[in-house]
Amino acid sequence: MEEDRVKITVENHVAEVALVRSDKHNALDGDMFEGIVAAAERLAGESGLRAVVLHGEGPSFCSGIDVGWLAGEAQNFAAEAMKRDDFGANLFQRVSTAWIEVPVPVVAAIHGNCFGGGLQIALGADIRMTSADAKWSIREVHWGLVPDMGITASLPRLMPIDKAKELTYTGRLVSGEEAAAYGLATRVEADPLEAARALAAEIAGRSPHAVRSVKALFDTTWSSQDKSALELESELQMKLIGSPNQMAAVMAGVTKEPPEFIDP
Repeated sequence: MEEDRVKITVENHVAEVALVRSDKHNALDGDMFEGIVAAAERLAGESGLRAVVLHGEGPSFCSGIDVGWLAGEAQNFAAEAMKRDDFGANLFQRVSTAWIEVPVPVVAAIHGNCFGGGLQIALGADIRMTSADAKWSIREVHWGLVPDMGITASLPRLMPIDKAKELTYTGRLVSGEEAAAYGLATRVEADPLEAARALAAEIAGRSPHAVRSVKALFDTTWSSQDKSALELESELQMKLIGSPNQMAAVMAGVTKEPPEFIDP
């Protein structure tokens, strides 16, 4: 059940949201998707809330999609999950975009692996603290896919298109320090979770109306969040899933053998 995947505590006007599938590096399966979205939707209407800390328990923040689940139950889950909400996002995208819609600042603490969908969840936060040795990757090309969990609503606010393309074309791993240099992370901290908690407490001490207004102002005016971009993410992804080259990428990732791709 999704309640087994995400834990929420609220104290002193600050909510702490923990991903708790630590044995799988908090990899995303159906219950994790539903749990993350449910947590964000609950906190969007939480009375007296002033800030949110988002982190992962265990060795990683989130290692991205659970490949075993992707190869098995995901197809049945996807039929319902692809339905769009009023903002144009489907459930897969809502794990990221739902945090943007939370009216108070969300501070993510990143350690260990932050791959693919996990990275896109982090990008939905307002601020990202990272350890220097964390591993970040826009990983989807490794599996023959495009990033389709809300990245078009977040990444354009953070980095130039050439840097985004470099990281997405290659899927290469970057350290927390590199992530900060690229603009993916906000700050490098020895203990990102404690730094996130300290910042959230500081924000909670400011006027909640002013802070909420600043988030609304910046998110509305900083860059356009056109729902057609989210729709295009899904359209392109559906053409790739199960295609010969996507399956070749998966097999290469599993077997560690060089893939044999068909040229367009």
